[in-house]
Order: sequence, then C-alpha cells, then structure tokens
Amino acid sequence: MDQAQKDDGGLVGRPSTVVPGRFGQELKVEQVRWSRKQGTANPSRPIFILMHGWGSNEDDMADLMRYVAPYNDYASLRAPMVVPGSERGMFGPGYTWFHDMRPEQEDLDRDGYAAARAVDAWVSANIPEDRPVVAMGFSQGAMLAVHLLRVNPERYRASICLSGFLAPGLVPGTAPADERLAGLNKPVFLGFGSDDTTVPKYEFRALAAWLDEHVWLHTTEYDHMEHAVDMREMNDLRQWLGEIDVTSGLM
Repeated sequence: MDQAQKDDGGLVGRPSTVVPGRFGQELKVEQVRWSRKQGTANPSRPIFILMHGWGSNEDDMADLMRYVAPYNDYASLRAPMVVPGSERGMFGPGYTWFHDMRPEQEDLDRDGYAAARAVDAWVSANIPEDRPVVAMGFSQGAMLAVHLLRVNPERYRASICLSGFLAPGLVPGTAPADERLAGLNKPVFLGFGSDDTTVPKYEFRALAAWLDEHVWLHTTEYDHMEHAVDMREMNDLRQWLGEIDVTSGLM
C-alpha cells in the first residue's frame, strides 16, 4: 500500500484497469443541468438531485422529470469521469461515477463512498440548507441515491433507486451513517426489471432486504423489463411521490 492510501485510511484502493485512476479517489461534480431558473422556479417543493448511469450524461435523467415530477425543480449532475473510448461515439462522450461499470466488493465500497461524498458536497455548496432534497438515480446513479442516505441521511427527504445495487460495506468508514439511517424512516422507492441482465436478480433481492431493515421501502419488480425504465415504473413513481407529499400530484 502506498503512502496516499495509508493517509486516506484505506478509503483509496487499487488502480482500475477500466477507467484511469484508483477506486475511491476523491471526485468533484462540476457539470450540472438545472431546471428552469437555476432550480428556483418552485422553491416551496423539494428539489431533485438526479444521477445517471454508466456511459450516459446529465440530459438522460433530466428528461424523466417531465413524467414523474414536472412541477418540481431539479439539478441533474454529470458524473466526473469519462468512459474510455466514448469520446469517439456517435453521441459524444459518456460519463461514469465509478472506475468500472459495476465494481464489486471493496472496489464498490470505495468508489460508492467517494462518489456519494462528491454529490453530497455539491448539494451542500449549491442547495439551501432548509430546502428538502430528493436523490434519484438509475443504475450507478441509483446506487448513489441509496448511498447518500448511508453518508448523510438527515439531508435527504427521500431516495429513488431505479435498477440499482448495494455496496457491501466491507471497507470500514464507507457507509458511516447506517446505524443512524435505521431510525429515520426515510422513504425509498426501489424499482427493477424481471429481465435485467446487467444487475443480477439476487443483488436486487439483497438491496431490497437491506433497505427494508433501514428505510420505509416501496419496491416493485416489473415483468419483462430489462435494465431500463418504462412508463409503468414512471406512473408508479409519480403516484408514490404524491403519496409522500414530494410532488403536488398535478399533471
């Protein structure tokens, strides 16, 4: 282990062979797509923080808001790292929160914690302390929507996890608020597809079981849906957000 890893208490791990850098290295959010008026068009309602998946960008999640919460403000964050080779793609570069599409074990603990800290720091610097925040993400972003609750649960009004997964918590210090979270009764929406081949079904089951012990969980498995989002899930999510008084219920 090199000196940098020693100084960081083991939170920075091995070099990645997929995305340049080390698992768990410090990250910073710098690119954001805001809703109207820089996220201040409807300040009386919670603001959404949106986090995309592997190889996507901030426009992807922002486009979902017209279906699930058209009258809430949002800030859609671009992940800090570029997926290698995506610069040559038809639609330009794609971005990633992690040093692999779906890291495992200690690598996921370290990358999940580093990315959650980066998002939480951005929220602290850019969203007024008295404004409720809803974390919403897909795939990698869904993992972060949950992990933000494991880092700073008091700051987030609710969490939306669309086809996500769970860090195992093998590295000490990477999920520091788990014990506090269990007593806060935070509402969490978990949706996943029966035909998802990107995240194995047993991982969804493990995530649902863990969430059921730590949050106020609403979970649905969608028949014949792959690693994606469809209108059934969007309709359920819109209804759930109205039930927990995050959205106005209007369309």
